[in-house]
Order: sequence, then C-alpha cells, then structure tokens
Amino acid sequence: MNTGHALLAVGGAFLAAGIIGRAGVRIGLPTIPLFMVAGIVFGPNTPGLSLVDDPGEMSVLAGLGLVFLLFYLGLEFSVDDLVSGGRKLALAGTGYLLLNIGGGLAFGFILGWGTREALVIAGAIGISSSAIVTKLLVEASRLRRPESRLVMGIIVIEDVFLALYLAVLQPVLGGTSGVRALLDFGKAFLFLLVLAAVARWGGRVVTKLFQSADDELLVVCFVGVAVTGAAVAHELGVSDAIGAFMVGAVLGGSGVAPRVHKLVLPLRDAFGALFFFIFGLSIDPNAVGGVVVPVLAAAVVTIVLNLGAGLYAAKLHSFDRQQAVDIGLTVLTRGEFSLVLAAMAVTAGLDSRVAPFVAGYVLLLAVIGPLAVLRSDKLTWLLPKRLFA
Repeated sequence: MNTGHALLAVGGAFLAAGIIGRAGVRIGLPTIPLFMVAGIVFGPNTPGLSLVDDPGEMSVLAGLGLVFLLFYLGLEFSVDDLVSGGRKLALAGTGYLLLNIGGGLAFGFILGWGTREALVIAGAIGISSSAIVTKLLVEASRLRRPESRLVMGIIVIEDVFLALYLAVLQPVLGGTSGVRALLDFGKAFLFLLVLAAVARWGGRVVTKLFQSADDELLVVCFVGVAVTGAAVAHELGVSDAIGAFMVGAVLGGSGVAPRVHKLVLPLRDAFGALFFFIFGLSIDPNAVGGVVVPVLAAAVVTIVLNLGAGLYAAKLHSFDRQQAVDIGLTVLTRGEFSLVLAAMAVTAGLDSRVAPFVAGYVLLLAVIGPLAVLRSDKLTWLLPKRLFA
C-alpha cells in the first residue's frame, strides 16, 4: 500500500465510521457495533467500495486504538482498589472464569469439531472484550459506579488469565515445548508485578518524571510510554492490552493523572473508533452464514453464563438485583481476543468452521451487548426477584 492509498484508507475509515455511527446514534443505537458495521461495509469481504484489500495492513492503527482504550481504563483504575477487593474480587473473577471458560469448553465439545477446536472456542466464549467493555462503561457514564469497579477488577483478572491461556494454548496448537512456556510465564508475571508495584508505590517518582507545564510535551511522553509498555508486554508474552492498562494504572496513581486523563480523551475516541472499524474489516459475512445455528446457540449460552457470573459477584459484594444484571451484561461482549484465537485456529489448520463461527459470534454480541447495557434498567427481569430474597 503506497502513501496515498494508505492516507485514503485511514481518512475513509474515519469518515465511514463517523457517518454510519452518527446515523445510528440518532435512532438510539450505540456506536461500537456501528463502527464495526462500517468496517464490514467498506471491507474486502463485501461487494462495493473496499478501502483495503488486506485488513492486516492497518493492524498497527488497530493496535494503537486498543492501546489508548486500555490506557484510559488504566487511568481510571486504582491498584489500591484491586488490592482492597482482596478475597471477594479474586472469588468473583475466578467464578466468572470458571463459568464462562468451563461453559465454553463444554459447548465446544458439544459441537463435535475436535478437542483443539473446543479449546479455541472455550477461550472465544470465555473472555470478554476489554476494549468494548471499556468503551461501554465510558458511553454509559458508569465508570465510577461500585459495580463498574468490580467489572474492571474482573477484566484485569481475565487479562492475567489470558496470558496464561495463550501460553498454554500455543504449545497445543503449534507444538511449543513446555520448558519454553514456563519461561514465558516467568517473564510475563515479572513484568506485571513490576508495573503493579510501581503503580501502587511509585506515584511520587512517576510524578517527577512526567511533570511538565507544557501539555504538548506531556502528551508526547505519555503516548510514548503507553505504546512502549504495550509493545514490551506483547514481546514478553503478555497481552498488549494489559500492558497498556498497567501503564495507565501507573500514571493514574501519579500527580499528573488529571491532566493526562483530559489530554488522552481525543486520542481514545479517534483511535478507538478506528480499532472497531478495522475489527469489522476482518469479518466475512458470507462465511458466517454456514454457522448461524451454532452462533445463535453460543450467544444464548453466553448470556446465561454471564448473568450467572453477575449474580454470583453481586451476592459476594452485597449488591442488589440491578447491579447484578449490570455486571452480567457489561462483560457480555466478546472481541479482540476472540479474533486472535480465530486467527490462531486458521494458522494451525483447525476446522474451517471455527473462524467464521467466532466472527459471527463476536459481531452478534457486539450488537446485543451494548444495547443491553444501555437499557439494563429495563432488563432486571432477567434475574428473578426470588434470587435476592
């Protein structure tokens, strides 16, 4: 892709996402699935104008979108809150993973596509989208609610589990040795522990390093450290998303946090829209048609499992019925990690139905999830009153 074509593709992506998103918002639809639909419409898998032939050519821009979305979430998150959550948060996160990963694995075996395929489907069904959950909490103005703090804690636990799951799954799909997987574990957790320690106890040092009266210099510095942190995390076998999140948490505990919070908003919104647009580019609607029944069944299973997890977490924290529903629906969407697994399945030569199944499943929940969250006050009936008696 030459420079002119690249600029046209990026500009067209922003315009398409903006126009379709604006039209949908007027009738009450959330922006996330609209940005994805824009990517599908102007992608290589649908007839008509295609902005790019290979979505992989825009992978760096998609990566930046993910970095800014998770960096912003890290700014809003307090390591002290995570630590103070203690046993209850650990139990809530573990319960969520057991229900969703276990349910996803059972569903994968029921499909009968193979053991390795079931492991991929378990991850796709079991792990929510950090990027979409972040955007949802922002759009719904719920970041400061008690149950949203719990949701953010569950996301962190999910991402830590994600590092483990990828390290375990990679050898199964590609034949990597167990010794190397153990070494990757060690590097990943050391990296996370160092950033967590800095976020909790290094606020003064971080403030001195980033303190500047010039907004321009502050933007350049925090963008640099956020992107670098995500890249280092990726190289160490940790999700780049959790790397960006932890860097945000480090700055969130410093004296420059209020200014960084304000300055990062335009970057989050612009590149976040681009992330979801590029996400849509990779979805082939034609391939999804052959797996409609499994996709619909998986969506129903996911809704039931997430509401069960929301109920369990709410009971642990003495939350009410509405908060339980909010938790279950907020973590309902699936996204970037599921598509990563689909790509791994293709590379490993697994059943050809896995990739379109994951794509259709992700798109369906990307539509259902945001709509459900924004209307959760009307969906309390999903959890009967007697469960809170």
